[in-house]
Amino acid sequence: MTVHFVGAGPGAADLITVRGRDLLARCDVCLYPGSMTPPDLLAYCPPEATLIDTANLSLEEIVGKLVEAHENGHEVVRLCSGDPSLYSAVAEQARRLDAKNVPYDVVPGVPAFAASAAVLKRELTVPEIGQSLVITRVQARSTKMPPKETLAAFAATEATLALHLAINHVERVTGELVPHYGADCPIAVVALATQPGETVVRGVLGELPDLVREAGMTRAATIFVGRVLAAAGFPDSFLYSSARDRANQPESL
Repeated sequence: MTVHFVGAGPGAADLITVRGRDLLARCDVCLYPGSMTPPDLLAYCPPEATLIDTANLSLEEIVGKLVEAHENGHEVVRLCSGDPSLYSAVAEQARRLDAKNVPYDVVPGVPAFAASAAVLKRELTVPEIGQSLVITRVQARSTKMPPKETLAAFAATEATLALHLAINHVERVTGELVPHYGADCPIAVVALATQPGETVVRGVLGELPDLVREAGMTRAATIFVGRVLAAAGFPDSFLYSSARDRANQPESL
């Protein structure tokens, strides 16, 4: 049987993909990432399915469960918070499955930054204001960051930032970013996007620590920094411009 790594989305059960929902509906075994998985999402699984909370399992124990389910001929879903391509630990699980010749596939999900942008009702790429998005995190007790991937290095581009795992380090974030973006740069923080308890704060970079503290944000938050968050009066995109020659445009852009 195949192991299915499925993006669970940001939290709301109806934001999982149709493919992911259908895989849950026919799985024999589902491994899910602890309390971050809403009960409504697990309700898609058959009543007789084995549900395994991986919050307190090591990597080797998780892979052992996947391999065991495969060897027993079971359809197994490994749920990943958000999208498997970001901070999901799929790479190390997949590497071990490859070593054991266990087949797997990957089903994308709605990432937290996209869900948070939707909550804000903001496009993160605005003509002539910002056309790049840097998705990164802050290092604390987590795995080391590559030496050149520093907040200061990203901030030097003044691209829009989407910061994960940084909500408990906002003083440090502010200190490192203000010299590049300025204290008046717009910011927004979305905690628990699409989940019960969803909280949003908006303001400027210099106020970030106070805003987060006053809102009581401590977990599952995305911090955005960039001028696109307050963009107004920008030019329309060329994509739908009436000046564009649509009759002779190339097949691909």
